[in-house]
Amino acid sequence: MRCHDFPKLELPVFSSAHAHFICKMAAVQGGLVDAVEEKTIKSEPVADATANNSANDARAPSSSPGSGVSPGVNKPAAGAAEDQQTLLAVLQFLRKNNLSESVEILRREAGLPEDSLDQKGGDSTGTGLGGPEADGRTDAGSLLSRVTVSSSAPLKSGKVAVAEDQPDVNVVLSAYSQQGDPALYEVYYSGLKKFIETVLDCHRAELSQVFYPLFVHMYLELVYNNHENKAKAFFEKFSGDQECYYQDDLRVLCSLTKKEHMRGNETLLDFRTSKFVLRISRDSYQLLKRHLQERQNNQIWNIIQEHLYIDIFDGMPRSKGQIDAMSGSLAGEAKREANKAKVYYGLLKEPEIELPLDDEDEEAENEEGKPKKKKPKKDNMGSKSKKQDPNAPSQTRIPLPELKDSDKLDKIMNMKEATKRIRLGPDNLPSICFYSFLNAYQGLTAVDLTDDSSLIAGGFADSTVRVWSVTPKKLRKVKSAADLNMIDKESDDVLERIMDEKTASESKILYGHSGPVYGISFSPDRNYLLSSSEDGTIRLWSLQTFTCLVGYKGHNYPVWDTQFSPHGYYFVSGGHDRVARLWATDHYQPLRMFSGHLADITCTRFHPNSNYVVTGSSDRTIRLWDVLNGNCVRIFTGHKGPIHALAFSPNGKFLASGATDGRVLLWDIGHGLMVGELKGHTDTIYSLRFSRDSEILASGSMDNTVRLWDATKAFDLETDDFTAATGHIHLQDNSQELLLGSYMTKSTPVIHLHFTRRNLLLAAGGYNP
Repeated sequence: MRCHDFPKLELPVFSSAHAHFICKMAAVQGGLVDAVEEKTIKSEPVADATANNSANDARAPSSSPGSGVSPGVNKPAAGAAEDQQTLLAVLQFLRKNNLSESVEILRREAGLPEDSLDQKGGDSTGTGLGGPEADGRTDAGSLLSRVTVSSSAPLKSGKVAVAEDQPDVNVVLSAYSQQGDPALYEVYYSGLKKFIETVLDCHRAELSQVFYPLFVHMYLELVYNNHENKAKAFFEKFSGDQECYYQDDLRVLCSLTKKEHMRGNETLLDFRTSKFVLRISRDSYQLLKRHLQERQNNQIWNIIQEHLYIDIFDGMPRSKGQIDAMSGSLAGEAKREANKAKVYYGLLKEPEIELPLDDEDEEAENEEGKPKKKKPKKDNMGSKSKKQDPNAPSQTRIPLPELKDSDKLDKIMNMKEATKRIRLGPDNLPSICFYSFLNAYQGLTAVDLTDDSSLIAGGFADSTVRVWSVTPKKLRKVKSAADLNMIDKESDDVLERIMDEKTASESKILYGHSGPVYGISFSPDRNYLLSSSEDGTIRLWSLQTFTCLVGYKGHNYPVWDTQFSPHGYYFVSGGHDRVARLWATDHYQPLRMFSGHLADITCTRFHPNSNYVVTGSSDRTIRLWDVLNGNCVRIFTGHKGPIHALAFSPNGKFLASGATDGRVLLWDIGHGLMVGELKGHTDTIYSLRFSRDSEILASGSMDNTVRLWDATKAFDLETDDFTAATGHIHLQDNSQELLLGSYMTKSTPVIHLHFTRRNLLLAAGGYNP
């Protein structure tokens, strides 16, 4: 509860009238706040006592286990119990601030016995008064702690608390002061554990999801309230029961043994500020609620209310396999609503460009009587220029740069190359050419190749960017201004004349960054190169002069990745500050900022139609962002480690992702569902790439292998309405059937993959002797 949800008052000795006013105000404020929170906790109305929103009962939060009685029954008793709890909360507040005279006046007027405060003081779980009708959310302990969150400490010095002056971390952590008897934490957790272990198998897997978030929050409450020994015992007893994919988080958690350790810990603040999302069937949820209601276990229920988001669905409970497939992220699963927005995943209509016949084509037509131009029918390039994709965005949805003459020439070359493209498949695998960077001494941090496969660039830990030509044509700089004035600008070979032959070399080194270079990307027209670095900047380099044109400053921390849009002009970046940024090359400031990840953004990619950006993060989630409005339109969970590789299929319908867990996950963008899992790699996957015809998916890993997968078969599935509505997935364990080939390097981790226009596979990495 944020501290500014309640008024901060400097309290003198109270008269009974003042006490009545404070009592009423606290009750009303508590009711209003709880009613608002109730709307955020439920994803949909529940057709039982939890949906009771009667105006006369507004102060009793309808989702508490204690309110599970029929509407209209025992309301006077519940109201009386709640009034008594509110009185006790005010009395404890006054006594805590040494206002003993006010305590006595109010206690006598209310007719409470002298030991009423002592009886309640030892039980902050809300079970000491009111019996089954007592409300766990408005019990004296929790209401008192909410009222005193911001006022108890400042009042001792006689000053009025001001929420805005408090550091954010204090506001975030303050809720952990709502705690009961530390000796009972093990009892509460053990009781819930025993209950879940005894329910039917069909409910057990779903209810077991609550173990991890409850364990973390209960441990943090004990640490925050200086019960170090109890916290250590609690951790040692129950940490072994958590799922294996949370082990990295638990290692961080076990290092937090004192209250001081909690301040400034990013992982903790992420967990504390974002509600952990659990997707549970209605039947399983009712079982859990009924158990907590019968045991009056308000301590656990309060944590569920404050820190968890229960996404309830109608239908059969999910199996353990279905839950595990979607679990593992820092904040649980994605809410179903997060993946309901319309996504225009189709490709933009290509401009009409006539493919001229060259000499080879004319000879072929004369000899065979049939032109070879029929081959582009196999190619996406030729087909998408014929008609508009119904799932594609409008051509003018976002402003895209106009095609220059050089761009049109390049597209013509692309279409010519497509006529000679090899059609890949299970029986026709690509040849693989591997570029090993020697003497890099583990300093190679990023690689990229141009679309036409003529240039390769590497980013290095020594803060340099190096560019190589992989064709016989050497790299040359443009001549100086004085020399350019002497050139005949009307000549046909003016583009050759402006280049300085004296500067020709097979490679160029670009200096400018002051830290390791972690991301690089060529522009589609091959005139520019982007690089991102630990120094927090992104640099735009000219490949005509091999100099830095612009340094983009917006990130405050290392920038892990950057990538150009397929249409040029725009580019995206992401880094340690957890915010992805959309830029245009001619703007110093970002055009969009995509905020939502809970940890570093480790990789970024543009959708083929340039209308969407996808980001992968150390929070183990993938987010798809709309470039037009900056909204997050998809959240994918399922990876068990930080995500380091992303790739869209050329048709724009599917996404592949790879992570430190060694798995490749496949996603249907339109339906917002996971549709496949490819297992086989034994280390982090750093590169993914689809072949030009979407037939083959290649994956490269730190395990020194390149693996080829049958993408056509992997995505060949039907998505029924029930699966799309509930998010239930049935993953087949058919990775071995889909694996077409595995190719091992001698000792070189694979950090980049690239299919040429003729479907030859290029791979790159730094040799690790």
